[in-house]
This record gives sequence, C-alpha cells and structure tokens, in this order.
Amino acid sequence: MIFEEIKKFYESYRGKKCVIGYSFLGREIYAFHIGAHTGRQFISTYAIHGREWICARLAVKHIKAGVKRGGGWIIPLVNPDGAVISQTARPMWKANARGVDLNCNFDADWGHGRLNTTARGGENCIGDCPFSEAETRALRDFTLRIRPYVTLSFHTKGEEIYWEYGGLGDRRGAEILSAATGYCSKIIYGSCGGYKDWCIQKLKIPAYTVECGSDSLSHPITEIKRLKKCYKALRTFTDTYD
Repeated sequence: MIFEEIKKFYESYRGKKCVIGYSFLGREIYAFHIGAHTGRQFISTYAIHGREWICARLAVKHIKAGVKRGGGWIIPLVNPDGAVISQTARPMWKANARGVDLNCNFDADWGHGRLNTTARGGENCIGDCPFSEAETRALRDFTLRIRPYVTLSFHTKGEEIYWEYGGLGDRRGAEILSAATGYCSKIIYGSCGGYKDWCIQKLKIPAYTVECGSDSLSHPITEIKRLKKCYKALRTFTDTYD
C-alpha cells in the first residue's frame, strides 16, 4: 500500500521532515524538506485525490532528485485515507474517507464549481464548508506557516498544466513546466475550490497544477513509468523560476 511506502520512506529519511497533520482516520500526512533551509520556500503536493496515489511515488522521485536552487517542502500523500480506499476497495475513489473531494474544499469560490455537489461520494462533494476536512485544514495551516513563494500540485491525468484562476496567475511558470514535460499549458473554467485556486486567489502567489500522464491511460495509473515526463519537472522548475 502506498501509505505504508511513504511511511517507511519517512522513517528512513535523513533530511528535515515533519507530520503536518492527520487524515480523518488518523493517518499521518508527511512532509519532506529538500534544498536550502533559508530563503524563500516552495510547497509541492501530490495525491490529493485517492485514485491518483501513483503521484506519491512521483514525489519520492522528486525528493531523491533534490533541487539545485532554493528549497521547499514536498507532501507526497495529502489524502492517505482516499489512497487506501482506492487501492483496496474502490479504485476510482477520489475523495477522502468522509466522501469529500479535498480539491473542492478550499476557500476559493467554494461550492461554485460546475460539477460540485453536496452529496457524499467518490468525487465532487464540496463538504460542509470550506476547510471542513482534516486534510485540507492541515494543508492550509502548513501553507500559512511556510508562506511559500509558489505551490505546485501534481495530479493525474491529461498532460496539461493549469496556472490561472479568476484572471490571476503567472503564465511564465507554466511555460517552464511545459518545456520540462512537453505538456501544454491551459486555462480551465468551471472549476473552483482547489488548492491551486486558493493559493492564487487568497494568498496571491503563483500556483500550478500538473496533470501527469497521458489522457489515454485509465485511472488509477499504477505504473510510475507512465509519469516519466514529470520526473524532472520540479527540479527544472525550481532551478529556473525566479
């Protein structure tokens, strides 16, 4: 199970690390620091959707690759409960253990997304209010504590990069990510309440979502080699983005 993989990696990791919070079912949400400890910091998140648990393995590759410039935090498995559900019972499950889609639960035009619903289930449920979930509160509080200069969120799938929200955002970073991966940058409409959206709208910082893997693949992607184009994405971005 991917949660056990990340837990074991956390226990063996010699660098700076911490638990930023706990899931609804009490599983740890681990964070790993790479690069310089001083100066501005980034945050990179992975597997906020249960069925996208393969992104946690991508996070480990990014941790091992490190960065040449600056430093920041990598959070491989934002949604550990959802990943367990996807791997053991319901492969297509995106939500957390309470049936809330975490990437619809941030305070950025919460509840106004085209596909949003209040019905608990595997996807698209917005929750009771912004940050109603233990996982989103943990990520919110950690982000506010670190005050990153940029955030990146790795998802699957589609080979696209999203960088804009509500007319705000920095296309330049999307162009760097596009050059590193071969993915196209794109503006999407009708999606609200995501981590990227909150970072752009409320924290006024650049934020990017990278949809890893070809759209021809089926969820859940189980082979890390399918995300090979993203292996160098974080390092290239942080080494290039000013």
